[in-house]
Amino acid sequence: MTISIIIPTYNEAAVIGKLVRYLLLRTSDGTEIIVADGGSEDGTPAIAREAGASTMLCKQKGRGPQMNEGAAAASGDILYFLHADTFPPDQFETHIQQAIERGQGSGCFRLKFDEPHWFLKVNAWFTRFNVDAIRFGDQSLFVKRDLFEQAGGFDKNLLLLEDQEIIHRLRSKTSFTVLPLSVTTSARKYKEVGVYKLQAGYFLIYGLYRLGVSQKRLAKIYRLLLT
Repeated sequence: MTISIIIPTYNEAAVIGKLVRYLLLRTSDGTEIIVADGGSEDGTPAIAREAGASTMLCKQKGRGPQMNEGAAAASGDILYFLHADTFPPDQFETHIQQAIERGQGSGCFRLKFDEPHWFLKVNAWFTRFNVDAIRFGDQSLFVKRDLFEQAGGFDKNLLLLEDQEIIHRLRSKTSFTVLPLSVTTSARKYKEVGVYKLQAGYFLIYGLYRLGVSQKRLAKIYRLLLT
């Protein structure tokens, strides 16, 4: 089964070229890399194309809508959604395909950060557990195309937590697994905001989300606390 890697971007010029080259060295000829851009102003699409990816300018900005548009343009049997600052493990393609062959319709990898802070190591350790409350979008997401379409894709109306929300719907249609290997993601946001402040903010927003607070309100809280 072929894989389509879909990367939503907005002003990711600093990392996208490195990621695309990294992926090309670790994927087979049948794998496509699609950069679904939300209107970057820093040359992200051009850098991605030069590195070897296909690019598209999405009609609607936002991680969820961009990933949906990338999925619609993809040709692979398996869709693999990946953040621009996250690097999957070696042979990730093989591990995803084997998981699908074992009957797992969707899943992700564990997480580790590129920063050796003890608190981030503890956070990353918990990602081995198959519990939605500790799912991070940076863990990436793979799903069979037909199951993604049956689930209705990402909710385009969500401003935050679109990765966690879709997993809940996928679980109603298929099994979800956390593979015992880790992607490596950038801790740049933690460095900008502060490790403890950012994590506390994430926990607050997730808790309010579970309580039914509106996306508009959550986005306002995010901007006030974490940007």
